[in-house]
Amino acid sequence: MDKKYQVFVSSTYTDLVMERKAVIENLLRLDCIPSGMELFRAANKKSWDLIKGVIDECDYYLVIVGGRYGSQHEDTDLSYTEMEYRYAVEKGKPAVGFVHKDIGVLPGNKLEETEAGRAKLSKFTALVKSQQCAFWTNESDLAAEVVLSINDLKKTDPAVGWVKGDQVPERGATEEILRLRQEIEKLQYNIAATEISAGKGTEQFSQGDDKFEISYAFDGFKSNQFSADINFTASFRSSWNDIFAELAPLMIDEASEKQLKGQLSQFCITHNLDTLSKEKSTAPYRLKNFRADSDDFHTIKVQLLALRLIQKSEKKKSRSVNDKETYWTLTPHGENVMMTLRAIRRAPKVHAEGKVERTALKMVSENTAH
Repeated sequence: MDKKYQVFVSSTYTDLVMERKAVIENLLRLDCIPSGMELFRAANKKSWDLIKGVIDECDYYLVIVGGRYGSQHEDTDLSYTEMEYRYAVEKGKPAVGFVHKDIGVLPGNKLEETEAGRAKLSKFTALVKSQQCAFWTNESDLAAEVVLSINDLKKTDPAVGWVKGDQVPERGATEEILRLRQEIEKLQYNIAATEISAGKGTEQFSQGDDKFEISYAFDGFKSNQFSADINFTASFRSSWNDIFAELAPLMIDEASEKQLKGQLSQFCITHNLDTLSKEKSTAPYRLKNFRADSDDFHTIKVQLLALRLIQKSEKKKSRSVNDKETYWTLTPHGENVMMTLRAIRRAPKVHAEGKVERTALKMVSENTAH
């Protein structure tokens, strides 16, 4: 679809007639739509509102600065050229200034006559130089700089532009394109969800009944109930199924890393407290403050992520803006695995003569297989 870009050309007028003509001709060659003060030869309060409207509609803004400051708005004491420039920058229009390299070589009729005018021009020129800016000495020089700048703006600040009415799709066609695009996005999401739910691509990772060694630490209390008499470290091996079955219920909605690590520490207590209490080295102590090793916790987290059982949870509105915690939730595949591991199955039905129903026997067989 061919686009044309509307470009507002701002400058003083009578001293830059030929320069503006050269710029406008080159903009037309670039398939641009030039606009500017030619539309408002008699600038006044009413025309200023119209000028702002034209700038709003433009894609790009150019200002040419020569040796004159220009006619001033009676309420602001700023020239219309400076007001246009400030308004375009304020509105975020991609803007480029073109400043004459040496106004000292310009003839007297192209220069400010008063000291006040020269001072205002100097301040305005400094303002334009502080932003994106190029320099010129004559009409051809200026026209060439404008071509380069517009081509650069099209790349760095692509604008909406204008198209011919007969190139715009009809409303029905636009709605159909939108519907098809939404359908494609939905199908892509379903494909991704299917791959996740199947655990596709995870075969090379340790999982299921494979074992992982979890290290943990705990404290022993004997004489003083407030401070530990001794610190212990230990480890045990557990299957990935058992680890995931322990952590998964917390992530049915979502769980923070702090909550998950706390649950892993509780897992260490559940599986080891009875054994540890009977050992000679720990028997004299009350065992407290079990804490899973941080490195092992992070390994478990990464492994569950690699197995596509968990995923990061999107930030919820109910959370505080100061909440920097990372939250995790189950994937569809993770929910299926959790239910397989944690859901209670029905007991097989037995007839009076002691025969087990075939369907129940199948369930038991499947359960055994897992």
